[in-house]
Amino acid sequence: MAPAALYLETEDPARSILIEKGLVAEVGRPCPKSVPRLDCSGNEVRAGYVNAHTHLYSGLAPFGLPEPSPPPENFLQILERVWWPLDRALDPASLRAAAYYYVAEALLHGTTTLVDHHESPTFIHESLDVLAEACQGLGIRALVCYGATERNRGTEEAKEGLAECERFVQSNQRPLVRGLVGLHASFTVSDETIRSAGDLCRRLGTVLHVHVAEDVADVEDAKRRGYAGPLERLVALEALPAGSILAHGVHLRQNQVEDAVARGGWLVQNPRSNQGNGVGYPEALWAGARVALGTDGYPADMPSERAALFRVSEKLGAVERRAAAQRLAAGNALVFERWGRLFGEISKGSLADLIVVPPGAERPRHVIVDGRAVIEDGVLKTGNLTEIRDEASHQAEKLWRRMAAVS
Repeated sequence: MAPAALYLETEDPARSILIEKGLVAEVGRPCPKSVPRLDCSGNEVRAGYVNAHTHLYSGLAPFGLPEPSPPPENFLQILERVWWPLDRALDPASLRAAAYYYVAEALLHGTTTLVDHHESPTFIHESLDVLAEACQGLGIRALVCYGATERNRGTEEAKEGLAECERFVQSNQRPLVRGLVGLHASFTVSDETIRSAGDLCRRLGTVLHVHVAEDVADVEDAKRRGYAGPLERLVALEALPAGSILAHGVHLRQNQVEDAVARGGWLVQNPRSNQGNGVGYPEALWAGARVALGTDGYPADMPSERAALFRVSEKLGAVERRAAAQRLAAGNALVFERWGRLFGEISKGSLADLIVVPPGAERPRHVIVDGRAVIEDGVLKTGNLTEIRDEASHQAEKLWRRMAAVS
């Protein structure tokens, strides 16, 4: 629950902020008596960061994720030798540890919203509750979904994934967390599953979150099925409601990007992941204004993600550099669209998801989410960081053993 009120006190009273019930109530108003104060003197107060596409289940990767053998030579082999064995090995304890560690680190880096895309094929039912409990408990805003797929057990597996999305959307009562419908990627599902996902979006009044054209293999698969590409396949099967989130888009052409945006879609660029997986650079994303920034499972350190994007975009010319500069702002707009409250501009009525950053600092001093101080003076206030890290390390050892058994 958001506190009744909080006052962010700066050295300039005109920039001090009164927060009430999770929203910015006033800017420049003197602090009312009895309202708790948070010292922000000498620091900049600005909107928190949005990670518009990630995977909380990857949270244990920093704790010794084994190198695949033999080394992968392409994107599909990376999935088959690393991420698909990992997600099949997840159980409730390891997923919980991964989520808590990932969320804690995200908050420490000033990320106040995560858009998650989840898979754990041997633990589907109630898996989204594990993620949601970590997000609500530590105090981060989140959109979650299960990425339905047929890659292990066919259409029955996909039905279970969509059922988990439906169950969560209908039952979730956590104020910081909302559910979406998810598909892993079109190359791992049938037309029947895609149609079902679109039907479910309409029935629940929500949107789809899916990987699109991350690798050329996704494009080639759609063409083999008789479509011009994975985007056109989603459109033809009526599974792309306005507001849907399309991760990557590396191999989309300019006209496809323009079409996705015209349909109200969000595209999400993931520079570090794209580079690490060797899938290429999405050179057509400059053509869409609705393109946000994500990490695709890399740590939710958005300044580092943006720096990685700038390093590549610098080589691609002025148009690409200008487009890259808008990625974080697009994430703010995505949050506004899903919560119906202004985010990114500190004004009366906007969401009080804020970071307080010292000059030249890499990490924020304070982090406020929904009007609640979750980081104060660089310390996590909503959980014991040492215990979270210790449990993550402990569960990682078990996960790597199970992962080796299913590889």
